[in-house]
Amino acid sequence: MAKLNFGGVEETVVTREEFPLEKAREVLKDETIAVIGYGVQGPGQSLNLRDNGFNVIVGQREGRTFEKAVADGWVPGETLFSIEEACRRGTIILCLLSDAAVLSVWPVIKANLKPGNALYFSHGFAITWSDRTGVVPPADVDVIMVAPKGSGTTVRSLFLEGRGINASYAVEQDYTGRALERTLALGIGIGSGYLFETTIRREAISDLTGERGALMGAIQGLFAAQYEVLREHGHTPSEAFNETVEELTQSLMPLFAAKGMDWMYANCSTTAQRGALDWKDPFHDAIKPVVERLYESVESGAEAQKSIDSNSKPGYREGLEKELNELRESELWRAAETVRRLRPENK
Repeated sequence: MAKLNFGGVEETVVTREEFPLEKAREVLKDETIAVIGYGVQGPGQSLNLRDNGFNVIVGQREGRTFEKAVADGWVPGETLFSIEEACRRGTIILCLLSDAAVLSVWPVIKANLKPGNALYFSHGFAITWSDRTGVVPPADVDVIMVAPKGSGTTVRSLFLEGRGINASYAVEQDYTGRALERTLALGIGIGSGYLFETTIRREAISDLTGERGALMGAIQGLFAAQYEVLREHGHTPSEAFNETVEELTQSLMPLFAAKGMDWMYANCSTTAQRGALDWKDPFHDAIKPVVERLYESVESGAEAQKSIDSNSKPGYREGLEKELNELRESELWRAAETVRRLRPENK
């Protein structure tokens, strides 16, 4: 494990060079990895592990998702089982169910855990807010986490491209004395490009803050606000969309992802440069109190409780679809459909 300097702060990072796939296979050669849930993270992680030569089975309730697993090559009765049977057979249980589903399935998982098993998560929600979820692992198992920094779809697509998504890792409970090597082996096995150390609680809080903030909630709010102001002042939908979303996602984001925002500021027009430098602080000052309020809501468990409450309500799916449809049918994202069709690569 290497110590790397991140902006003046030293952190522990594990790469595939120092923990190669061959070592990961050796660490897990006697393990049966049971992937529970085949929704968001399940397909990518299980398929990557299978392709990398690990002994993997999947546990999933029968239904449409079960049929998807069959279509992906998992064989009922051989590598595809009920959740209870997969937990019984596994020595490492990868709990990749949605946060809401974990609450209802946890009694089945817990009942089938055996001393020395490892219980693995890709999100710290259930453990961090165990007082609300009821997920309290027994003392005689390892409790570990590998959290890819992206969707399950990206975990799979980057693997197929020969690349790898970065991920955080944590050891919450080390019963066997092998928890760390199991964690790192699984991280390499699912195709991580590199792994950085965290704790389950820190991951849960930063993840919920990020999703509600810069990654999704805040960026949609910013897009909508700028688009609306431009439209209210007479700009056309195509112009408002291009100046708000298209230029950012298609031109600028790839550049500052590769080279940094400092490089972007140094290499844009003098007009853009001056404006960006003048307006970054007012935006920062306006937004930081909102992010602080968001962080406090996440840290206190209030956001976790909102998620638990909303997901357990009757008719939740119908209400969610209504909210998503309102977003989908907004002029901003209907304009996006036309703009995407105009991209040369889509013609």
